[in-house]
Amino acid sequence: MGISRPSRPVLLTASAAAGTLLFTVLTPAGASADPAPRPVIRDEAPLDSPDRAARTPEGAAARALDGAAAPGRDTGKGRGYPREQRLDAVPKNPADKSIKLGLTPYHAIAPRLNKVQGVGDRVSVEIAGRSAGGHDLYLVTVTAPESAREAARQEKMRERIENAPGAAAKDKALKSAYKTPVFINNNIHGNEWEGTDAALKLIEKLAKAKDGKTRDLLAHHRLYFNVTMNPDGRIAGTRENANGFDLNRDFITATQPEARAVRQIAIDKQPAVMIDLHGYVNGTLIEPTTPPHGENYEYDLFLKNSYANALGMEKAVNGLGYTEAKDGVQPAIIPFRDQEEGWDDWPPIFTPQYMPFHGTVAAHTIEFPMQVNNEEYDSRPTAELRRRSAINTDIAGAAMTATLDYAREHRRSLIDDQIEVFRRGAAGAQQVEVSEETVPGVPGIGPEDVYTADFPRAYVIPAGERQRSGAAASRLVDHLLANDVRVRRATRDFRLGGASYEKGSYVVDMRQPKRGIANVILADGRDISDKVSAMYDISGWSLGRLWGASVVSAKKGSPAAVPSRAVDSAARVGYVAPRGDLRLRLDDPREVAALNSLVREGISVRRSRDGGGVIVPGAARRAAWDAAKKYDVEFSATKARGGDPVRRTRVAAAVTPGELLALREMNFDVVPVSTAVLNDGFDWRGADVLFVSSGLAYGKLKAPARKRLDAFLAGGGGLVGRGAGGAALNSAADLLSVTAVEGNGDANGVVRVRNAGGPVAGSGSGYSFVYAPMWFTGLGDGVRVEQAYAGGKPLVSGHWRADGSGAGGPADAAGEASVVSGAHGSTRVVLFGTEPLFRGHPKGVFAQVGRALFAVR
Repeated sequence: MGISRPSRPVLLTASAAAGTLLFTVLTPAGASADPAPRPVIRDEAPLDSPDRAARTPEGAAARALDGAAAPGRDTGKGRGYPREQRLDAVPKNPADKSIKLGLTPYHAIAPRLNKVQGVGDRVSVEIAGRSAGGHDLYLVTVTAPESAREAARQEKMRERIENAPGAAAKDKALKSAYKTPVFINNNIHGNEWEGTDAALKLIEKLAKAKDGKTRDLLAHHRLYFNVTMNPDGRIAGTRENANGFDLNRDFITATQPEARAVRQIAIDKQPAVMIDLHGYVNGTLIEPTTPPHGENYEYDLFLKNSYANALGMEKAVNGLGYTEAKDGVQPAIIPFRDQEEGWDDWPPIFTPQYMPFHGTVAAHTIEFPMQVNNEEYDSRPTAELRRRSAINTDIAGAAMTATLDYAREHRRSLIDDQIEVFRRGAAGAQQVEVSEETVPGVPGIGPEDVYTADFPRAYVIPAGERQRSGAAASRLVDHLLANDVRVRRATRDFRLGGASYEKGSYVVDMRQPKRGIANVILADGRDISDKVSAMYDISGWSLGRLWGASVVSAKKGSPAAVPSRAVDSAARVGYVAPRGDLRLRLDDPREVAALNSLVREGISVRRSRDGGGVIVPGAARRAAWDAAKKYDVEFSATKARGGDPVRRTRVAAAVTPGELLALREMNFDVVPVSTAVLNDGFDWRGADVLFVSSGLAYGKLKAPARKRLDAFLAGGGGLVGRGAGGAALNSAADLLSVTAVEGNGDANGVVRVRNAGGPVAGSGSGYSFVYAPMWFTGLGDGVRVEQAYAGGKPLVSGHWRADGSGAGGPADAAGEASVVSGAHGSTRVVLFGTEPLFRGHPKGVFAQVGRALFAVR
C-alpha cells in the first residue's frame, strides 16, 4: 500500500432491446449448488463504456486508440505454452528515475524479456494492457511447456473450478492435473521500484534452472508476473500514474486502464495465491492485516493461507541476514500478529483485497524496508540509494521465492480452498466465522477479527417507473459484468421478495460463485465507527447507492423462478422522441456530457423551468440523436418552454486528479490551475467558472494575481468550491456569508442527504459521499440550502466519529447544510461540503457538480 493516507430520430429503448437468445437455463429453487453455464445474450452497452470495451469490437477499437486496451478473454486461445512474442523496442530514456537507483529502467525491460524468452521453453510474454501514459504492461507466464490440447484442458479445469465448484470439489483428477496459478504484481506505485527487478531476476532464474524443485514447481503451477503495473510512475518517479491516480486505490471503481488490466488478469488467470510488492516500511511489512477485515470474502480460508505464507516470507526475509545495526533493516512485521489496528483490509480498493473475490485464498501486500523515494531520492548520495535498493530487491526476491515454496507445498489444499470459496457462493452457504478452532494454526484470533456479511437472496436493478436513471442502471450492470458478476434480465414482469418489477429489470442472484464482489459493489456497507479508532483508507463505498441507479435488495424469494435470460452487456437506453421539442435530464454524468456536446456544437439549449434538465428544440433532433447514441441517454418529448439559455462553460479547475477526470468525463472544457499558475499570469478570458477544491490558496497569490482573480469574480465569473479549499477561497474573497464547519478529518463514507429540488442537487438519489466532511452554518441573506445531511444518523456506511474533543461527528452534521448556493453582487457561488467527485465512487452525484457549474455560469 505504501505509507500515504491517506440515421433515424428514434433509438432503441431499454424495453425493446435487441438480443439473440442462444440458450437459457432456469434453475428451480433448491437445485444443485453448481450454477448452469452462462448463456450469452448480445444486448448492447454504450459504445463509450470502458467496461464494454473488453467485450465488443467497437469498444476494443476505441480502447486501443486511447491506450487503455485491456487483455481479451480469448488471449492465447487454441495455443499452448510457451507463447513467445518479440516485444517492441522502447526508446531509451536517460531521465528514467530508476536509473539512479541502479535498477532497470522501463526501456530496458522489453530487451530483457525478449532475451529470456529465448532461454528454454518456459517463459511467455503478453501485453496485458496499456498504461494511462501509453506504456505496455508486460505479463510474463512461467510454466512447463503445454501443448495446445493441454492448455485447453487447463482452461476447462479453471472454468470448472469456478462454474461447477460442487463437482470440482469431488474431482480427484482435476486436483491432480490442474496447474495452481500464482500471481506476483509489481510496482503498482511507480516510485516503489524494486519488485520489478526482483521479478526479472526470478523469471531469468526459473527460465534456466534445472533442479528438481523448479521442475516440480513449473510442472504443477502457472506463475504470472505483472512486471510493472505502473510504468508511467516508474519512469517519472511518482507514486501515481500519468493521470495522477494512485492505482492501489482504484480497484472496485477501476477508473484507470492499469486497474482494468489487473482486474482482467484476476478473472482470466484465477490465481490462488498473489503478492503485491510495495515500499517502504521498516521492518518489512507482510500482510495479513489488523482488523477490521473485509466482510465479503471467505476470511477463514483467506486467513489460514495468508498467515501461513506470511510466516514463510518472514523467515525468508529475516534469513537474508540484514540487521538494524549493520544495514538499518529491522525484523519483519506481520500486522495481524504484531499490531492492533491501523493497517486494515476492510476496503476492496487495494490489489490483495480485490483478488480474493476471484478465488485468491492467500493475498499479501509486502512493504520492503529501505526508503529510496521522495525526499530520500533527492537528498541521499547515489551510492547509498543503490545500497538500499539492492537490499529491497533481495527482500522482494525472498518474499517471492517463499511464496512459490508455499504454493508448491500446499498446491492441492490451495485449490481445495479456492473451490470452496466458489462453492459457498454458488450454494448460498453461510460464511465461517474465524476462530482458533475454525482457523487452526493462527494464534491470537479474537472477536475483533470476526466480520461476516449479510448477503441478500438477490439484488434487483429495476426497469421502468421504479428506476430513477436508466443511464446509471446500464452503467452499473456493465460494471457488474466487467467484474465477472452474473446478471440476468427479466423477460416478463415478475414479483420477487414481495415486490413487483417490470420486464427488462436486471436480477443479480446472490447464489453465484462470485457473490462477494457482487455484494461489495451493491450493498450499503456497514458503519464501523465503533470498531476501531482509525482506518487506513476509505470505509464506505456502495456503488449501489452512489452510482445513481435504483437498486433493491431482496432478502427472500426465488430469483431462479424469475423468467429471465443472462446478459453479457447492458441494454442500451438511448432514445430520442420522434416529435416535438426534447427534454434531457441532468441527473447523470452521461447526460451532462451529452449537454456539453450539444452546446459545443452551437445547438440552442435552454434550461427547463423546473431546474431539473434542459430543453432541446425539435429542430436539433439529428444532433440529439448523435448525442443519444454516443452517451446512451434519453431525450423525451416535452411541451414545456425553456428558460435561460445554456452557454458553453469553460472551467478553470484547481482540483484533484480524480475531480479533473470526472469533469472531463462530463465533457467540460477544463484548464487546470493552481496558485503557481495564477501567479504566473493566468488569462481569465479563457474561463467562465472557477472550480476550487485544492491547490489554490488566496493568501499565497501575488498582488497582481489576486487582482486578476478578484476582477474575474466581480465581472460575473462563477465559483464552485468543494471542501476546505473551496470554503477558504469563498471566505478570503468575501463572497457567500456562511460559516464552514469542518468535521473529523479522518471521517469518510456513504451518507444520507436531503435534496432541496433546486438547480444544483435536484431530486438526487438521497445519498452522497464524504471524506473529511464539512457543513455550513450561519447562512446569510440570500444563501440557499441545496442539500442537507439527513437528520438523526446521516452515516450509512463508513467510519465517522467525533474527534478527541467530542466534536465533528455525524451527530453535529445531522440536519446541517451540506451544499449551499447564493450570489455576491454578480458573482454566483456554490459550495460543497461533500465529496461529489471522489475517485469515481459517487458517480451518481457527479451531475450535481455539472449542474452547479452551469448554475454559476
